[in-house]
Parts: sequence; C-alpha cells; structure tokens
Amino acid sequence: MLHKITDLLKEVSAINVKTPEDLELFRLKYLSKKGILSELFEDFKNVTSSEKKEVGQKLNQLKQSAFEKYNSIKSQLASDEDSTLAIDLTRPAVPYPFGSRHPISIVRNEIINIFSRIGFIISEGPEIEDDNHVFTKLNFAPEHPARDMQDTFYISRISPEDSNPEDILLRTHTSSVQVRVMEGQQPPIRTISPGRVFRNEAISARAHCIFHQVEGLYIDENVSFADLKQTLLFFAREMFGKETEIRLRPSYFPFTEPSAEMDVSCKICGGKGCNVCKYTGWLEILGCGMVHPGVLEACNIDSKRYTGFAFGMGIERLAMLRYQVNDLRLYFENDQRFLDQFRTAF
Repeated sequence: MLHKITDLLKEVSAINVKTPEDLELFRLKYLSKKGILSELFEDFKNVTSSEKKEVGQKLNQLKQSAFEKYNSIKSQLASDEDSTLAIDLTRPAVPYPFGSRHPISIVRNEIINIFSRIGFIISEGPEIEDDNHVFTKLNFAPEHPARDMQDTFYISRISPEDSNPEDILLRTHTSSVQVRVMEGQQPPIRTISPGRVFRNEAISARAHCIFHQVEGLYIDENVSFADLKQTLLFFAREMFGKETEIRLRPSYFPFTEPSAEMDVSCKICGGKGCNVCKYTGWLEILGCGMVHPGVLEACNIDSKRYTGFAFGMGIERLAMLRYQVNDLRLYFENDQRFLDQFRTAF
C-alpha cells in the first residue's frame, strides 16, 4: 500500500488540468466518495500496526496534495473566466469594419502623387490672409470684382483713410501660398499648393462657399508655354488614363499672361458627347497660364531673367468627374451612406 500511495503522489503532482471538465474528472477520480482516497482510507483499516504510522502519514500527504491541487486549479480557472467576462460585450464583433477616406482626400492625394513624380514639392500657407497676398501682389486691380464682398469673406475691412490700410480675409485661392513661396526664395521654384479656399457664393448642387484647390507654380530660366502644356498633358493622362486628350482655350486671369482654360476629353462618353460634358465631348478642369511679369516683380524676382507658369484646379470638380457625383453638397454632409462607397478607394 505504501508503494501505491507513493505512486499516486507522483501522479497527482504531474497531472495537468486545463478545463473545468478535466477538473471535475480529477475530483471524481481522487476526492469523491467513491474515489481513490476514499478507497485508500477504507483499506487503511487492514494495515498492520507496525506500518500504520508511516502509511497514515503518506496517506494524509496524498490527501492534502490532492486537495491543494484541486483548489489551486479551481481558482485559476475561475480567474481566467472572470478575465474573459471582463470584455465589453456591447462592443461590435470582430472583424472591426474599416473606415473610409473622404473622396476629396483620395483625389487630393492622387494629384499630389502625380506632380511629386515630376519634381513638384508641397507648399502650404494660412487660410486667413491679407489683401496683399491674396490680391495686390497677384496683379488684381483695386476695382477688380473679385475684391467685392459678393465674392470674398472679409474678416475685417480697414478704411482706406487709415495710415496703414489692410484688409484681412479668408483666402479665395491658394495662389496666396505661391506669393509667399516667391517672397521667400529665388528660382528655380517648382511647387504645388493644395488647400481649402472660401468664396461668398450661394450653396447649390454646382457651387459651395467652401471648396478645395491645388495650384501649381514653376519658375526658372527659359520656361515656356510648351513646358506648361506638356506638364498638364502628363497630369491629365496620369489622372484620367493614357487615352486622354487636352485642349487649351484662351482665357484671362490677372496673374497670368497669356492665360488659358484647359479641357480634357470626356471620360464618360469617350468624347462622343453626353449630358455630363453638355454634348461637347470636353470637360473643363483647370485654368493656367504664364506668370505675369508684374507678379514676378512684386515678389522681387527678375522678370527679364526668369519666366514661369502657373495652374489651378478645383479638387471637387475632379472628384465629381472621377466618381460621377452630381451634387457638391454631398462632400460636406458627412453622410455615412455616401462615404461608405469609398471604403476601398485608398
């Protein structure tokens, strides 16, 4: 019997219990009324007097070891169960759904990526600007209609009679960033200026008082209109596909001369004509031109030595063409049903 108890001590010590079911089997085998310990205590009556002391000690040691093993495992399993139940059951089940990027951010990042591949860097500036950077240094005449309250959000208008008159306003284009770049460095300059701009317009499906632009500027020696055309052709084909064609139509901007509007062949109808392109086969996407010498001189750049081109495009317009969105207001409403459609567009 002594050898049997010794073997059982080793067995109890080595046993590995991992689940509540295994623990119950352990209890039934060793600690229940019909378990091994009960049988051993029943047989203890038959042990000779000379062996009772030694066998009794070993038997009590086995009993204590079995109970300690049982209680230890029971506490451990209870602790594991509590930690499992500590999880917030109100949280959504995995896998967690991924969020989506805003379509404006998607198109903005794509434009930046295209121009960065041909050497353009990113420049940023303040959204609250002064009249000097938004209008005056960009060759806007004092009576230009863009200065009117109908187009510009003025934060404070200082009287012209003031000794140092200066209007503070929300920028109407990111060309103000280009002015700051030209003030801060000499050519060569090759930069794009993405950002949010503001104009005092009625909100509708085709217009908004807040929108986003990306404007580009390249100034160096011997820059020509041909450089501008090839740069924009590269952009259009990277943005809309290798088969895209462009056309440049004469236009007017105070800060460029000559100036042009750029159209791209309609991607939706393939140039055949549809209601999106108004059956012309072309879609206007940006304005551009050669930087006016007056703008260069206002920023202390020698206009006899340097020339350059500039362009600007609305990100909302490109996003509308890319995703065939017919209402600008959808970009600003944060409707989850609308944004979920761009979940995979990264």
